[in-house]
Amino acid sequence: MGAIEEIRRLYYATTRATIQRDLDRAIDLLKSLASDEERERAAVYMDGLAQMRSEWKAKSRKADT
Repeated sequence: MGAIEEIRRLYYATTRATIQRDLDRAIDLLKSLASDEERERAAVYMDGLAQMRSEWKAKSRKADT
């Protein structure tokens, strides 16, 4: 499995419990990509992972108050 495919898999498989680990792994994979074209293809999944993390953290903070 290539790096972009693994990032895509992480995007679809992540959960609230695994988001930070999955995002960290996706960042490592993104760093391994050789070209700007590959990084652009992965960007949509990276953005989605970051958005999920932000939303889930915000909901978590709301629940704590």
